[in-house]
Amino acid sequence: MLKSCQTSSFASKEAMLSELSNFPVCLAPMVGLSHVAMRMALRHYLPEDAKTIWPTEMLSSFKLPKQNLKSVSMLNKAESEVDLVPQILGNEKEPIETSMDMLKTYGAKGIDINMGCPVKKALKYNYGVSLMGDPEYAATVVSYAVNSPSKLPVSVKFRAGFQKDTSVLLDFSKGIEASGASWVTLHPRFSDQKRRGRADWSQIAFLKSKLSIPVVGNGDIETLDDLINMKEETGCDMVMIGRALTLRPWLFWQLGEHLSLKDPEFFKGKESPKTSLEEGEELGRHMLRLLDYHYQYFDETEALKKFLFYIKVMHSWLMFGHDLYRRSTMCKDKKNLELLIKDFFSRPQAVMKKSKSRY
Repeated sequence: MLKSCQTSSFASKEAMLSELSNFPVCLAPMVGLSHVAMRMALRHYLPEDAKTIWPTEMLSSFKLPKQNLKSVSMLNKAESEVDLVPQILGNEKEPIETSMDMLKTYGAKGIDINMGCPVKKALKYNYGVSLMGDPEYAATVVSYAVNSPSKLPVSVKFRAGFQKDTSVLLDFSKGIEASGASWVTLHPRFSDQKRRGRADWSQIAFLKSKLSIPVVGNGDIETLDDLINMKEETGCDMVMIGRALTLRPWLFWQLGEHLSLKDPEFFKGKESPKTSLEEGEELGRHMLRLLDYHYQYFDETEALKKFLFYIKVMHSWLMFGHDLYRRSTMCKDKKNLELLIKDFFSRPQAVMKKSKSRY
């Protein structure tokens, strides 16, 4: 059985990662993917008694104060979801404070600030990764959130920045820490890399050795071996997994089995798939479950759009994924998608260890 987490108040700005999670893996916040349907499908694979943090899609602190949260589909959630840490994008005090107050009422247990988004709009308006070019102001943005009336714990997710200089990365991170962040997540790619090239895990190890707050590692995790290697090589407190976890949700099961080698009571759950063909069989079941959740939590138009985006993202891990993707673009409703999935997985399908494209 997993060790229970500490019991101090989540509302304290000093709350640490261990207060929210007792399992060293979590889903990354991703546009179009980290929504309620995906979260509910992935929860099916979380070992018994395991607790972790769950993101939302990236939210704009400039838009939220003007919105009714019940009408924001990115904030759709299940009644059982009491462990959400929404991610916000922004750089101004009042919108951040108002957004955090609204999200606390919504049920958030913490707030993550995005300082890693590399899109041109973020660079133009000085938020996302552009804040890494202004460490002093980035620290100020964190202080806005930490000292907001909501008193929610605050984390910050960022990239390696703009230059290969660990002293710059450390100065930036130390400022974030000094401003009261409860933990940080590092995706060690540079701004201009976006999703290309290799993530430099040594930078995660570097930050872990220099900061007193927890450090979460993110980047290039596709298999259980990747997950274990990052944890061992960097010493990070938690591993955050993006697109690969949406395709390989049984990574939760596999890690539980790995941890049970040291503590037989650690893992209680179903046996995970071991071969690429077994993974293919499990993926078929996962996709049907995920499809149901899409149509349960979104209207038909949005459910179709989001599910087709999911297939677009994940098909490059499948041996014949291009055929699944091509055929999915012709589907117009849930029934068509269900028939497609059942037909595609009626034949053996292999899940490859690595994606055919750099994600």
